[in-house]
Amino acid sequence: MLELENVHAYYGNSHILQGVSLAVPAGKCVALLGRNGAGKTTTIHTIAGMHKSQKGSIRFMGKPIESLTSFRISREGIGLVPQGRRIFPSLTIRENLTMAARKNGKGNNNEWDIEKVYELFPVLKEREKNMGTQLSGGQQQMLAIGRALMTNPQFLLMDEPSEGLAPVIIDQVGEIVSKLKVSGLSILMVEQNISLACQAADEILIMNKGTIVWNGTPEELLDNEDIQHKYLGV
Repeated sequence: MLELENVHAYYGNSHILQGVSLAVPAGKCVALLGRNGAGKTTTIHTIAGMHKSQKGSIRFMGKPIESLTSFRISREGIGLVPQGRRIFPSLTIRENLTMAARKNGKGNNNEWDIEKVYELFPVLKEREKNMGTQLSGGQQQMLAIGRALMTNPQFLLMDEPSEGLAPVIIDQVGEIVSKLKVSGLSILMVEQNISLACQAADEILIMNKGTIVWNGTPEELLDNEDIQHKYLGV
């Protein structure tokens, strides 16, 4: 579904992504782990068109997208759950969801609409008239995921979905990711929470200083204490 090959990106003179290559197969979840400053969020922003790469290729379903604007990339079928949720505080839950609504344009009936999002997140339906500022951190994260689903993506970028959440809510996020995979979505998830990454992902990538330094299965990571200590500070 998604393939990055030798991607380089800068902020000013700072060389942030230094030849990133990765691939996310259809219907799978790949988790990208690493310490703060490793380049994980820059990777997400570069894929989504919010930051431009200076070298390398980014292909989605075989099509080059590195030169496209962010809204064109979204229309290609890539949804974003941003770090910090970034919901609209002055809008109700229902308004936050409906403002993002878009047909999938693929001619099938498996579309996300507001009722399907409410089925996945019943608490949002119960509180649909509440403003964004009246939600807990977990509810805001559910709303951010639901808003991305309303764009009817084929691929989901998730940036730190566990940030600031209680452990019981983090477990729920893992269950949600598993359900989304079953629905056919492919997912690239940036995380710092090893437990969530290993619960939800099919493959783990570790980033350090702008490059991918390790990849393997969740089981291989959990069995490798040296890698956890060296790159994740565990």
